[in-house]
Amino acid sequence: MAKPKRRYVCQACGSVAARWQGQCADCGEWNTLAEDAPKTVFSAKHDLSSGGRTIAFTPLDQPGEMPRRRASGLAEFDRALGGGLVPGSAILMGGDPGIGKSTLLLQVSAHIANHGGLAVYVSGEEAAGQVRLRAERLGLSKAPIQMAAATSVRDILTTLGTMDPPSMLVIDSIQTMHSDQIEGAPGTVSQVRGCAFELIRYAKENGVTLILVGHVTKDGTIAGPRVLEHMVDVVMSFEGERSHQYRILRSLKNRFGPVDEIGVFAMEGDGLAEVGNPSMLFLSGREEPMAGSAVFPAMEGTRPVLVEIQALIVRLQSGATPRRAVVGWDNGRMAMLLAVLEARCGLNFSSAEVYLNVAGGYRLSDPAADLAVAAALVSALGDKPLSNNAVWFGEVSLAGEIRPVAHSSIRQRESAKLGFERGFGPAGGPGAEKGMKFTGLAMLPNLVDRILSDA
Repeated sequence: MAKPKRRYVCQACGSVAARWQGQCADCGEWNTLAEDAPKTVFSAKHDLSSGGRTIAFTPLDQPGEMPRRRASGLAEFDRALGGGLVPGSAILMGGDPGIGKSTLLLQVSAHIANHGGLAVYVSGEEAAGQVRLRAERLGLSKAPIQMAAATSVRDILTTLGTMDPPSMLVIDSIQTMHSDQIEGAPGTVSQVRGCAFELIRYAKENGVTLILVGHVTKDGTIAGPRVLEHMVDVVMSFEGERSHQYRILRSLKNRFGPVDEIGVFAMEGDGLAEVGNPSMLFLSGREEPMAGSAVFPAMEGTRPVLVEIQALIVRLQSGATPRRAVVGWDNGRMAMLLAVLEARCGLNFSSAEVYLNVAGGYRLSDPAADLAVAAALVSALGDKPLSNNAVWFGEVSLAGEIRPVAHSSIRQRESAKLGFERGFGPAGGPGAEKGMKFTGLAMLPNLVDRILSDA
């Protein structure tokens, strides 16, 4: 048998190095390499002399009972999951500190426990009394949740083996768990990977819905090895600004449903409340038309959400360096759109500060927002308010073309439901929906002429 070799694993990205160095060669982070447990080197050929057990194959076309989803008690949570909790599934939920992850999962656990299920909540960050205080504040102190404060995976699995398998098991958080069979401190790559593997295996074998809470890094990604996201069935992100009341639960990976579905919640004194119509939420306070304000029907999975895009242009004295600030949209995409407006439409933004904001703390990733952002920028530049009953959607190319986008009909139908009467989008699309008057725009100069001429 060959001598075990030392290896060093980056705690930020999981890459392996043969020797310690100050900076990770893959992700560029400093002081993140830590020595991992040595691996024994085996020969390339498997030794089957000791035997093994045969596994049973099941034909894919063999009829069988499909697992039934379980309602969580929060329709927005079920929507983001694709229809509810699947028995035997592993869910990883990440989010900024204090955003409400533990509050949300405590509410879901209480519903499961109050409706005949066994819910187990294991906290590695708080004492049992602290969790009980939060439950009392949320009005959930009477829920029969089985609660424990523990960090040893061996102790947790041993205890679960003495009882009936629970309907739902919450581990808050996976970065605080440790196994005495693995070298390394809690939160290291080897510990996170090993502990998650043991918990997921227990959940799969016993039909338990497992929810792992994950810490996030400063750039918003889930801390620990990337293999953790491959091991689980569902990856969810709980987003929002702590200064805002509203939170968005977004599905980033889902083996049992569509990706990019969202659930919208409002943080209130007694916990998280569902927001059934998020469009009304993000459009509140739009009484009078104002320059620099455009409404965009965004698509989140299968759900259309109308949001307000706000732009502000401030002219500077000669010689000053203009500033560009974006909240809720991609900064690089706004720089590209400003360049297209200058090169293709003859507008001058070089001597002005440009501020762009998506109202309500919402974050946009839909490329169809280009046209609405361009409309808001042109409106702010010319001090020309846009129509208060119009929506804008379409992707803008570097040549200044307004290109077609998906789900044009759904965007218009949702806009019509909320009282909007006009839609502006790419020419050659499916046309207007019932209750809407649609105007197709082929090039970006058409948009500029329409806004600046008050047509």
